[in-house]
Amino acid sequence: MAVNRRRGEVGAIIEGRERRLCLTLGALAELEDAFSADNLADLAARFGGGRLSARDLVRIIGAGLRGAGAEVSDGEVESMRIDGGAAGAAALAAKLLTAAFGSADRSVEPAPDP
Repeated sequence: MAVNRRRGEVGAIIEGRERRLCLTLGALAELEDAFSADNLADLAARFGGGRLSARDLVRIIGAGLRGAGAEVSDGEVESMRIDGGAAGAAALAAKLLTAAFGSADRSVEPAPDP
């Protein structure tokens, strides 16, 4: 399965098969709501510390799966086997956040006008 990194897509092995995940604007809006963040900068700051709970991982991975078109609830994500276990889930969430917000040393800024 090919992922388009320019579109912010990330690949992962979940439940033994290749899956595509993407934090689209809709997925990011979902996360803003879930974490009571007023805007993307607040959301990026929330995740910037690198200390994520298991519930955070479920929400991020669930939003990424839904952003890529999967019809899955957070409850279903809770029971999914992710390649690498808990460490693999944390790495996957980090990849999704980096794809959406850039590296940790960059602030969230709008793209320049073409």
